Amino acid sequence: MATIWKGSLAFGLVQVPVELKPAVRAERLSFRQLHEEDHAPIKYERVSSTTGEVVPWREIVKGYEYARGKFVVLTDEDFRAAALESSKTIDILDFVPADQIDWRYFETPYYLVPGKGGEKAYALLREAIASSGTVGVGKFVMRQSQHLAGIRVVEDALVLEVMRFASELVDPSAYSFPSPSLVRPQELRMAEQLVENLAQPFEPERYTDDYRDALMRVIRAKLKGKKIEVDEPEPEQGGTQVIDLMSRLKASLEEAKKPATRKRAAKVAAKKRKRA
Repeated sequence: MATIWKGSLAFGLVQVPVELKPAVRAERLSFRQLHEEDHAPIKYERVSSTTGEVVPWREIVKGYEYARGKFVVLTDEDFRAAALESSKTIDILDFVPADQIDWRYFETPYYLVPGKGGEKAYALLREAIASSGTVGVGKFVMRQSQHLAGIRVVEDALVLEVMRFASELVDPSAYSFPSPSLVRPQELRMAEQLVENLAQPFEPERYTDDYRDALMRVIRAKLKGKKIEVDEPEPEQGGTQVIDLMSRLKASLEEAKKPATRKRAAKVAAKKRKRA
């Protein structure tokens, strides 16, 4: 895959030449908006919200809305004045215990691939991070923006994960969550037993995008000229239903105890996907 960024990874006075490569790929289907009559793609134009007229690129500027409907315009010189000094170095500032970092901070992963001549230093840093159980936290500049980054070990690779800054996280106190006092001891014991019965090692291959697969089957069928039949969903029952947690938990536990329950559920789901 293409190199996104090339530079060096610095910890102390040690410099490791590295290249940043994608660690994930997008598999979402993309669609174009078309004119129903002739399937011509729809274009988007830049239109003034005041006059309704198309505005050419040369007359468009960038503005920051500091109050509703009020803007301060920023020029290219303003952006250059605020720009950070271009750097080709990922500076590791701290090594933090991995279990102390909230998952919400992590955003996008990339592989750090060693550059020519940097294999030994790369391996040294990888083994040091792995043995210490830490994450290297640092900063780097990519695409004219500064990013916070966490460097961790995944098998034989150093993986850089772009991180969110603390100011980007919403404090949980902004929302209202139910109190633990709502849970009765017997309900908790049964819920814990259900979790234990359903516990198993993480196997990512088991989790697939069923909607994408079904949509691709629809697309392939339409390409072959087949008629698509849609199952009508069952109407929802009106009114507010009171959920009996204990009866639901007992029923769930009985199902979980059956050895073939999961296999049958998987087969039923597979049949539904085929019908779709």
